[in-house]
Amino acid sequence: MPGSITRPITDRVKEALFNIISADIAEASFLDLFAGIGSVGIEALSRGARFVRFIEKNAKAFSILTSNIELCNLKSKADIIKGDAFKYINEIPRNQFDYVYIAPPQYHGLWLKMIHLLDKNPNHLNKDAWIICQIHPNEYEAIDSIHFSEFDKRKYGDTLLVFYSFL
Repeated sequence: MPGSITRPITDRVKEALFNIISADIAEASFLDLFAGIGSVGIEALSRGARFVRFIEKNAKAFSILTSNIELCNLKSKADIIKGDAFKYINEIPRNQFDYVYIAPPQYHGLWLKMIHLLDKNPNHLNKDAWIICQIHPNEYEAIDSIHFSEFDKRKYGDTLLVFYSFL
């Protein structure tokens, strides 16, 4: 099943995402959960992000991610962690981020689980942070959250980007 290990993002959706974020990505910190091969976090760095932490537990994707960071000469601005994104969010925050990108394998409800976990552990985010979820439109459901509210969603074919910020 496509997307069972990683959730690739099309160039169209990636371009749209960074057009929405716009110049605000400059000097921002970015947490790429379920990073896959790193295309979103690498794009953030190429557009001026100060720092990206990549979390990926799949060994094959992690190997490609590591190679991609090295090939793009971005090691000084990237922190790559081979591990489980849920365990990472359950830990005491090492940093606070301006953007948290969630794009887990689809149809497993993992994006909802992560939103709820971030709601219990909001100290991973700066007060003006955005959470961005990349999901299939069929996966979408409104959520009840103590700390976050949905402020936008954009559909691009079979991809939906859902945006949250602090209440």
